[in-house]
Amino acid sequence: MSISIRTIATLAVAILLGIIAVALTRSYIGAATQRTVVSAPTGLVPVVVAAQPLDRGVVLQPAFLKVASFPADAVPATAFHSVAELTGDKDHQRLALRALAANEPVLAPNVSGPGGKLNLSGTIADGMRAVSLRSTDVTGVGGFVLPGDRVDVLLTRAMAGGPNTVNTVTQVLAENVRVLGVDQSANDQADKPVVSRAITVEVSPDQATAISLAQAIGTVSLTLRHVADGAPLVRKSMAISDLGPAPHAAPAAVHQGVTVRVVRGTEAQRFSMSVADGLTRAAAKAPAGERAP
Repeated sequence: MSISIRTIATLAVAILLGIIAVALTRSYIGAATQRTVVSAPTGLVPVVVAAQPLDRGVVLQPAFLKVASFPADAVPATAFHSVAELTGDKDHQRLALRALAANEPVLAPNVSGPGGKLNLSGTIADGMRAVSLRSTDVTGVGGFVLPGDRVDVLLTRAMAGGPNTVNTVTQVLAENVRVLGVDQSANDQADKPVVSRAITVEVSPDQATAISLAQAIGTVSLTLRHVADGAPLVRKSMAISDLGPAPHAAPAAVHQGVTVRVVRGTEAQRFSMSVADGLTRAAAKAPAGERAP
C-alpha cells in the first residue's frame, strides 16, 4: 500500500513540531533551574533534626532522622550535620537521652555517645559531677522538685557567735544547678510532685565536696527556681542578726470601769475598778466560804 505525499508531509511536520516543543521545554526548565539557583539563599548549613516525635531511650535510626537547612548563624553549636554521625551498628548506636519533638534539632547533650546506654552518667556535662542529698517533704520543696528543674542548694548550721553564744547561719552552697534525678528516676518529662528521699543534682567538683560535707554538719535544703530565672543570688549567707531585732510583745490592755459584784450574806455591793484590782480587793474582804454568784 502506497503512502501519499500529503501524508508523509504531515508526519514530517508533526515530528518537526515535536522536536521544537522538546527543545523549548528543555530550555524553559534550564532557565527556571538557573533562576532558582541564583535566587536561593546562601550560607545554609545542614542540621540533623528528628523526623518524628522520639521518646526518651529510643535507638536513633535513619528512618527517625532527617536533614534540614539552617542559616549559618542559627546553627546550634552541638548540632550534627549528617545522619551517619548518629547511626551505626549495634556497637555504635546512640540513644535519645530525652524526648525530642518532630523537627527539633538533635544536639549532642540530648543523645548518648556511640554504643551508649541510657544511664545517668551519659547526661552529665563535661567537667561536672552528680551528687545526691537527702530530701524530705520540707527540704525537697514539698516534692515539687523534679528532674530538669533548677535549684539553689542551702546549708543551715549552728556556729559559735561569741562567748557562750551560738549563732545559726544559712549559706548558699550552689546556685542555679540542674536536678538530674529524684530517687531513682531521671525522667525530665515527669510532671507530678513526689516526696523523695534523695535528690541528685549536677554541680562542679568543689560544690560536690561542699554539699557532701554540709550534710554532716547541718541541714541541707533546696529552693526551686522559676524555669526562666538564671540570675545570680545577691546575698550568699544570712545569720539570725540579719533578721533584725525580735518584735516586742504588746503590753496587755488594762480594762477600766469593770463592775464587780460582791455578796456578803444578804447584802450585795458593786465596785467599778480594773479586773485585777477588783478581784484582789474582793478576795481580801470576802469572808471564807462566801463566793460571788
